[in-house]
Amino acid sequence: MTTTARAKKVPEFNPYTFLATIGDGRKFLTVSKKAMIFTQGDEANAVFYIQTGKVRLTVVSKTGKEATIGILKEGDFFGEGALAGQTVRMGSAGAMTDCELLRVDKRAMMDALHHEHAFSDMFVAYLLARNVRYQEDLVDQLFNSSEKRLARVLLLLAHFGKEGVPETVIPNISQETLADMIGTTRSRVSFFMNRFRKLGFIHYNGGLQVHSSLLNIVLHD
Repeated sequence: MTTTARAKKVPEFNPYTFLATIGDGRKFLTVSKKAMIFTQGDEANAVFYIQTGKVRLTVVSKTGKEATIGILKEGDFFGEGALAGQTVRMGSAGAMTDCELLRVDKRAMMDALHHEHAFSDMFVAYLLARNVRYQEDLVDQLFNSSEKRLARVLLLLAHFGKEGVPETVIPNISQETLADMIGTTRSRVSFFMNRFRKLGFIHYNGGLQVHSSLLNIVLHD
């Protein structure tokens, strides 16, 4: 028997299983579609982990203008600003679909990070990846056309480039939400979506299906 055959496969670290068994300071939540999880200005005292469903993060300016800053899925964390000294929420989080969440109090989350190295490593890697994503979003907003920004958002929502086949994008995501995310108008989003459909980059089949060929829009100069 070879060394490889004798070697045991190391089980993948499951943050949900770990957080669900840390004891006090965590709570399972069922949140209905369109319900708010927390609102901008609320006390920042916990971190959330998405077991199932999709969550929309938004922020409202002093003039009342709302912008979508992210759409999160199963396996994502949000509300982590509570760990970085934020005393109030800088934005809002709402359920785009029915969601199953795990709410972990700030103190319990800090204890978990200090005592479980595998979880700490995973969480830091997650935050670094999200920071890179935010930097990419900023560059995208500054230098790319609204058409390219829309194509990139659709590819990200479809999980293009990750393991497995791209999934159907959120069936009920509105063109207003997409316009918020890329900084343009609904009419422009509608124009580009119709163009993408005619070119065969997207189609509607029980929801919005995104094809990898849409990458041509992002890469084209």
